[in-house]
Amino acid sequence: MKTIRGAAAWLDRVGLAALLPGPETVLPTLWEAVAGTREVEWAVRRGDGKLEFTPEMARCWEWKDTLPAHGHALVGKHFGGWAALIAPRLISEAWTVAAERRAALTDLHREIADAVRENGALTVPQLRALVPGAEKKHVDQLQRALVLTNSHLVEQSQGWPAIAVDLVDELWEVEVVDDAEAELARAVLASSGELSAADLGGALGWRVKRSRGVLDALDLRVRVEDEVRLYSLV
Repeated sequence: MKTIRGAAAWLDRVGLAALLPGPETVLPTLWEAVAGTREVEWAVRRGDGKLEFTPEMARCWEWKDTLPAHGHALVGKHFGGWAALIAPRLISEAWTVAAERRAALTDLHREIADAVRENGALTVPQLRALVPGAEKKHVDQLQRALVLTNSHLVEQSQGWPAIAVDLVDELWEVEVVDDAEAELARAVLASSGELSAADLGGALGWRVKRSRGVLDALDLRVRVEDEVRLYSLV
């Protein structure tokens, strides 16, 4: 995969993905789509002894920011403590499923969201200046609730550029959809081939009981291995 257009088309096919492989998720990853291997190679040493991203990692790192900036994806910590990529066709489903998390937000969370609504996309340092007590962990929690998402990079006076976050409902037209949990589960099943309730929970940030209930309600092929129920599409 050589172009951002190819990356956008790939994400539309799989629906949901992670940036990098990890033990917590069975989702396909942008890294594997670019590099063709699950083994992650972050950097190489140049002739002057300094480290720099491998070409594949440089491409992944750039695209995780340019995909949302160009309207090709929702990118952020939307399912866990790792970067998730959501295709536009599944954004309303992910937003619908996160309703419980939005209902549990605190006054501080709502104050942070209001600051973004009033000022536009902001970096975490900018949010700290506007909202006393605002920290990165609160931004992460708002991403899990599908309130905030990554927007674009902002150059800093020192160091790496910082990612700005914006409101999901400002960037995208979201609506409550029926069978949202089932649609997300089907997307994960389609890309993984076969999974357990724990696998689905790791991919979508759900408890195993919730995952099992969603899977059992679908018309799926089920087999048992070592007392674990494994599900696949019929």
